[in-house]
Amino acid sequence: MLRRSVQFAIGIFLYGFAIGMMLQAAIGVSPWDVLGQGLAIQTGLPFGVVTNIIGALVLLLWIPIRQRPGWGTVLNVLFVGYSAQVGLAVIPAVDSLWIRVPLFAAGLVLLGVATGLYIGAHFGPGPRDGLMTGIHRRTGWPVWRVRVGIELVVLAIGWALGGNVGLGTLAFALLIGPVVQRTLPLFDLPAPARAPRRRTRGAAPDDPAGTLPTGPVATVG
Repeated sequence: MLRRSVQFAIGIFLYGFAIGMMLQAAIGVSPWDVLGQGLAIQTGLPFGVVTNIIGALVLLLWIPIRQRPGWGTVLNVLFVGYSAQVGLAVIPAVDSLWIRVPLFAAGLVLLGVATGLYIGAHFGPGPRDGLMTGIHRRTGWPVWRVRVGIELVVLAIGWALGGNVGLGTLAFALLIGPVVQRTLPLFDLPAPARAPRRRTRGAAPDDPAGTLPTGPVATVG
């Protein structure tokens, strides 16, 4: 439990810090931020409010894929923004493209590592990462393919709504999936064991309510 908690906390902090790195690189924001910008332009709402609304709407998409939130899901929403502010405060804005490109690349890789850390702790993924892992679990598609597909769809919608797209945005959409595909197995800790469900006495394993007959079944024909 202690190791999982520490890994989760480190992952959440690094996730936001990586966002701050990519923002300071100023060569393009992530597709989800493009969507947030577009919706903010169309609705007139503050970007932060729109980001929270997007997170809530994404959680609704968990319902058809039967993805369950954990308390880590809530902490992700609450604290990633604060750690992003730390990154923005610590890392100065730079003008040289020769520094901005490596800074963005380092932020992208760090975000992939942070994703593997906090998801691997099994306290619950964030809204957007939970959508990725839920679709992966339900379809069996590779994580990289699911992530890239989600990012490209979100990017297209955000761009159509007027969001700002840069070269870094496209790089993020195409590369974050393969990075996460590699980091998830590296930091995956054993999930906590769940208590077995109690079944009605005399119930069959596939009949927990005990409503099916348990005696010999006559065949028809």
